[in-house]
Parts: sequence; structure tokens; C-alpha cells
Amino acid sequence: MAGRCLVTVLRRGRPAGVRAYSSHDEPPLNYKIGKREVVGYGSNGTECYLDLQSVPMPAIRFKEITPDLQVIRDKEKGDWKKLTIQEKKELYRASFCQTFVEMDAPSGEWKAILGGVCFGVGLAVLLFTGVKKFVYPPLPVTFDMEHQTAQFERMRQLDMNPIQGMNRRT
Repeated sequence: MAGRCLVTVLRRGRPAGVRAYSSHDEPPLNYKIGKREVVGYGSNGTECYLDLQSVPMPAIRFKEITPDLQVIRDKEKGDWKKLTIQEKKELYRASFCQTFVEMDAPSGEWKAILGGVCFGVGLAVLLFTGVKKFVYPPLPVTFDMEHQTAQFERMRQLDMNPIQGMNRRT
């Protein structure tokens, strides 16, 4: 009960005897949200608007109340059967920016990510090729296939590192 009273006092304003906003304190939240209506707790208790599926009810409405919207809001208090589909959609869009289907819709962001990855890989290949060609000295002639086969034949003739078989320890 005391916690609920504290939350109510904090949302409605400061109690009597508490000093007003100073330049060293954080500005009041109404400064940030304008004239939008606070309708709930939100994701973490701050008065902000977020379109999240995990928190389907934001703390404030998406739009401020205009005179046209106020007429529909007054009509909303009566019978909903008298409201047209367009008026119901306007009421929904005043409270929420996106529907769940719009939140789930693919954004095409993967194309930009794939393009960035391909650009990075291409740049890395070009950098590797440039360093290999212009920075490193050429390989010695002994790396040719002809010289390697001649070296192998010479090793066979000199009987270098012959394989003796498996050593058994008993």
C-alpha cells in the first residue's frame, strides 16, 4: 500500500515542501514526453515509448492528443459499435506506433550486413594480395618443383633419415 502511494506521488508531481527542479538535477520526465498521456508502467518504470513484443503495453501513448483525436476519444467512451473502422484504427495508432505484424516484418537489414561483410572480405583479400606482391621479397629458386625433386633425389642417394621400422620395447 505504501509503495503504491509512493508511485502515485512520484507520477503526479512533488508533494508540498519539496523544492522545485534545479539545473543540477535531472529534468522532469514531462519535459521529455510532452503532452502525451501516461497509461502504464512500461518496460522498466520509466515514462518512455518502446515498441517491444516482450512489453506489449508502453508507459505512454504514441501521439499527443489533438482536437480531432479528442472527438474520437469522447466517442470511444460510448458504444464501440457506433465507431467506424477508420476511427478505431486512428485510436489504435494514437496509442501504438506499430502492430505486432509490423514489428515481426523483415526489415531488409540483412542485406546491408551481408554487403558490409562482403566488402570487408574483399578488402582483406586485396590487402593480402597487395602485401604479398609488393612487400614480401620473391621466393628463392629452391622452392621450384624442379629444385625440390632434385633435393629429394639427393636425400635418397645420401640415405638421409631412413625409416628403420617400429621399435619394440619389451
